[in-house]
Amino acid sequence: MTTSVAATAALTHRGDAQEQRVPDPAPRIARFERLAFGMFVHWGLYSQLGRGEWVKHMERIPTAEYMRLMETFTAKDFRGRDYARLAKRAGMKYITLTSRHHDGFSLYDTRGLSPYDVTRTPAKRDLIRDFVDGCRAEGIVPMLYCTTLDWSDPRFEGDWPAYLQYLRDSVELLCTRYGPIGGFWFDGNWSRRDADWQEDKLYALIRRHQPDALIINNTGIGAEGRVGNPEIDSVTFERGRPKPLDRRGHPKYVAAEMCHTMNFHWGAAARDFNYLSPAHVIEELCLARRAGANFLLNLGPSATGRLPDYESAAFARVGDWIQLHGGDAGPIYHGRPATVAGEGDDFGLELDGELYLFILNLTPTSNTHAQGPAARGPGRRQFTGAARRYASAEWVDSGEPLKVEQDVDSGRLVLHATGYPYGTNTVVRVARLRPA
Repeated sequence: MTTSVAATAALTHRGDAQEQRVPDPAPRIARFERLAFGMFVHWGLYSQLGRGEWVKHMERIPTAEYMRLMETFTAKDFRGRDYARLAKRAGMKYITLTSRHHDGFSLYDTRGLSPYDVTRTPAKRDLIRDFVDGCRAEGIVPMLYCTTLDWSDPRFEGDWPAYLQYLRDSVELLCTRYGPIGGFWFDGNWSRRDADWQEDKLYALIRRHQPDALIINNTGIGAEGRVGNPEIDSVTFERGRPKPLDRRGHPKYVAAEMCHTMNFHWGAAARDFNYLSPAHVIEELCLARRAGANFLLNLGPSATGRLPDYESAAFARVGDWIQLHGGDAGPIYHGRPATVAGEGDDFGLELDGELYLFILNLTPTSNTHAQGPAARGPGRRQFTGAARRYASAEWVDSGEPLKVEQDVDSGRLVLHATGYPYGTNTVVRVARLRPA
């Protein structure tokens, strides 16, 4: 991922009176938004060192020394279908895997484009093929992360035109050898802010071979939500909560995606204990959807490609929460940001004429539970912007009826939120309101 960013054009309202319409999303973008929740996987030679994905750069390891890690890269525990099964269990609909990270090592057969690929390791198999096939077997959409920065290829510093051709040739291999790919996630343009990356050529190549694939180019920390090239299909929010995009007056509808990792690093880091809890992940997923953004959550497999235990268990708990709140047909995937605005982090999504209110920081009904500093007890949750009348309300997790007060003229709506019954705490609780 990034340490610095390039300045790009922000997606803001143009303000022209004749340009107020929000453009319709292209089918590939609409499909991507419905996927909602994805798994990010950072895995490569660096995983053997267990000190994060930037270890080569941060510790200034010479390329010749670093690439000796190829001699012990077995991938003996990597099975693409295992990752797809975990994604399905977690409610994740797509996986984005690092086909090559900034260290320059590729998980696929580069057909002689680079000396640093998986065919020259003890693994001796194309891991992108394994990954793509495993995803398809489980109904998960495969996407590929592609670095544009390369710390090991001398052409990156010494022969820029030749390097860009190498980059395009690499992407063309990925476009033509694995069948339909859901999207390409580029990362690294921030490393040379003023360079001509010839993005038009790169993206035209993808459109020629994979017309339905999404194109994303990470703008990094500090430039969240910005879009550059008109072929970009989604803006990125790296480690930052997304804000709703004002798409009025823009020639193209773009999606948004927030990416986050389960601790401080993206690749395996044995001494990083700073893990997110399932509760935190549930909150971040909901707040991404509040802004209409997808949530891409990372894990870093072991040196051999084994799925990490903590992340596997945490992801499964998030999947349990999604199932409790509507599953595949529910508002997490199909809800759209509503006009209603709540107090604090409370918000609403609309789906099939119904309003789903997401209530955060709710406490149990019993007063015997310890409360956090941000917790709010049962009672009135106020919303504004409710333009239609609702006949009934209930908690999605239990079906318990709830009282609603409304003033349609002012748009004011009050939900009488009951607290969690003993034995329950879903972190975010969702109420469904049916229209009158």
